[in-house]
Amino acid sequence: MKEEILDNKRHTHTFGQDLKRPGEFRTFIVIAITASMMVVEIAAGIAFGSMALLADGLHMGSHAVALGISAFAYVYARRHAHNKRYSFGTGKVNTLGGYTGAILLAVFAAMMAFESVVRLINPVEIAFNQAIFVAVLGLIVNGASVFILDAGHDHDHHHHHHHDHNLKSAYLHVLADALTSLLAIFALVIGKYFGAVWMDPIMGIVGAILVARWSISLLKTTSAILLDEQASENTRNNIQEIIEADANSRIVDLHLWIVGPGVFSAIVSIVSTDPQQPDHYKLLIEEHITLHHLSVEVHTYEEA
Repeated sequence: MKEEILDNKRHTHTFGQDLKRPGEFRTFIVIAITASMMVVEIAAGIAFGSMALLADGLHMGSHAVALGISAFAYVYARRHAHNKRYSFGTGKVNTLGGYTGAILLAVFAAMMAFESVVRLINPVEIAFNQAIFVAVLGLIVNGASVFILDAGHDHDHHHHHHHDHNLKSAYLHVLADALTSLLAIFALVIGKYFGAVWMDPIMGIVGAILVARWSISLLKTTSAILLDEQASENTRNNIQEIIEADANSRIVDLHLWIVGPGVFSAIVSIVSTDPQQPDHYKLLIEEHITLHHLSVEVHTYEEA
């Protein structure tokens, strides 16, 4: 009986990562749509000689791959949520998915920029009518994808109060796609009616710059989590104030970091002239701040 009670006291490290996320099914739908449209756009871009369309198709291709990684991360995180090898659960698998997606974005941005510069120097004949038709089709598909993911984005945001980096990555991908589709249409229309063929590769370059910017911002947020950067100073100060409201206690060491989407973990070392049990301090902190894995060590302060 006693063993059973003690076993029940054991910590789990799943932190809700074994639950299906609202973003998962949406991501799968968007992958299927994006992959199909990508094939059409790349083929059309090559056939009709449009760099803007090819860039849009390549862009969608990068996203089909990146979204595939996101989907894999969702399933992997859920399947391995109870795996003891992961000391703080599998929450970071999602972040790693977002990070990898961001790197792919950067690579494709560089390819788009390079190919567009080549086309500026050596212009290619463009079949405008067909290219415009395909670009508009691409925009409609992107719009549908943004709508599908945005519904999940809001749901996640309001009900879980956390940032699902995977869903955010997927969402930014299709948003960037919609933008490059718009740019492609703009470039092709100007090229068709004003004879400015150079607009097509210029839009390829503009698209590449936009994609690179998105990719860098996502790399920043995800790498901070992957490298266990300390959580916000505000939260750390809150914990310090809670403990040091008792004049006898001081925090001498505090680690507060993110282990999954909106999931925080902390290790707190306290020195006190009138030490209490660790549970006393845990309750104090958890009354104000939700932490999923809190370790507290208490030392008695003895004057020399």
